Amino acid sequence: MGESRGTTPVRDGIVAAARALTVAHGWDGVRMGAVATTAGVSRQTVYNEFGTKAGLAEALARHEVDRFVGDVRAALGAHGTDVRAGAYAAIRHTLTQAADNPLIKAILTSARGGSDELLPYLTTRADLVLTEASRALLEWADGLLPGADPAALAFAADSTVRLVVSHIVLPQAPVDQTAHALADLTLHLFLTAATPPH
Repeated sequence: MGESRGTTPVRDGIVAAARALTVAHGWDGVRMGAVATTAGVSRQTVYNEFGTKAGLAEALARHEVDRFVGDVRAALGAHGTDVRAGAYAAIRHTLTQAADNPLIKAILTSARGGSDELLPYLTTRADLVLTEASRALLEWADGLLPGADPAALAFAADSTVRLVVSHIVLPQAPVDQTAHALADLTLHLFLTAATPPH
C-alpha cells in the first residue's frame, strides 16, 4: 500500500465530508466542490488525493467497512466475559446502523437498483464485511469459550451474522426486541458449541 493510499488527516477529513454529504443527499448529489468546501480544503486538493469521484467512492466504501467492523469488535469486547451482553451490544449496534445509515444498509443487504453510482462500490464489499463480521464474532467467542468445538463455533458465528442480516432485510419487530431475541439465540448457539457431546 503506497503513501498515496495511506490515511492522513487531510484524506480522513475529505472522506468524512463525503460521507456526511452522501448520507444527507445520496452519492449522485455529491459534488467534488461541495466535498472540498465541507472538508475545508481546495477542490484541487480533493482531486490530488483521490484522482476522481470514483477514487473517492472507493475510499469512502473502504472507510465504511473498516469503521463498521471496528465498531462491531468494540461492542463485542465492551462487556468482558458476559457473552450475552456482548452479543446484544454488537447485534443492536448493527441493527441500528442498518436502520440509520444507508451506506451500511447497502453493504449488509447488497441493495441494488436506483441510480446511485456509489452502490457498486458498497455492494462488492457485502461478502467481505459479512466475512469480517463473522470472523470478529468467532474470535471474540473463541476467546471466551476456549474449549468450544471450532467447527461448531464457526457455524454459530456465521449463523448469527446471517440471522442479523435477515432481520435487516425483513424487520419484524423494534430493534431492541429483535436484538434481545437474537442475543438469546446467539448465547444458546455458542454455549451449545462449547458443550461437548455426550
